[in-house]
Amino acid sequence: MTSPVRPVLVVFAALTLLTGVAYPVAVTGVAQALMPQQAAGSLLLRDGQPVGSSLIGQSFTEPKYLWGRPSATGTLPNNGLASGGSNQGPLNPALVEAVKGRVEALRAADPGNTAPVPVDLVTASGSGLDPHISVAGANYQAARIAKARGLPLDKVQQVIAAHTQQPQFGFLGEPRVNVLQVNLALDALAG
Repeated sequence: MTSPVRPVLVVFAALTLLTGVAYPVAVTGVAQALMPQQAAGSLLLRDGQPVGSSLIGQSFTEPKYLWGRPSATGTLPNNGLASGGSNQGPLNPALVEAVKGRVEALRAADPGNTAPVPVDLVTASGSGLDPHISVAGANYQAARIAKARGLPLDKVQQVIAAHTQQPQFGFLGEPRVNVLQVNLALDALAG
């Protein structure tokens, strides 16, 4: 009778090479060949240096910037290691207080704006890392940004419109605005 150890070790080594080496190398190679920007992390550059990814939200709090969705990732905003929602329901007093505080912060940053605050500016996304906001959320902030930067309102609206992404495949989702891309474009306007 032969020992079962040798066949087990051979199968283990073969599967390790196949699933742990060959498959990842093949998938990475195909991804880099077909979609190099995405395979490299969808990085956005300023002066040749990476400043973020178009796939992960960043926190902006200065009035001259477009603000993204709030993050429920803990004390560090948009912390990728703590990705996840708050899991607070609409009747949870903590969520109600957080939303009230976020509305107050938006009103304080732009006291003349009496329009209703779009819901995505005061509620966190499921991952807490959403890089996009609604077109309504971006346009809500346009006057504040124009005033803080000393730009005409229509110029800020043009930048927002230029960075509005349509629904995927023309029907999946809603039009959305990538916050980091708009903020980089606004900074580029300032020279």
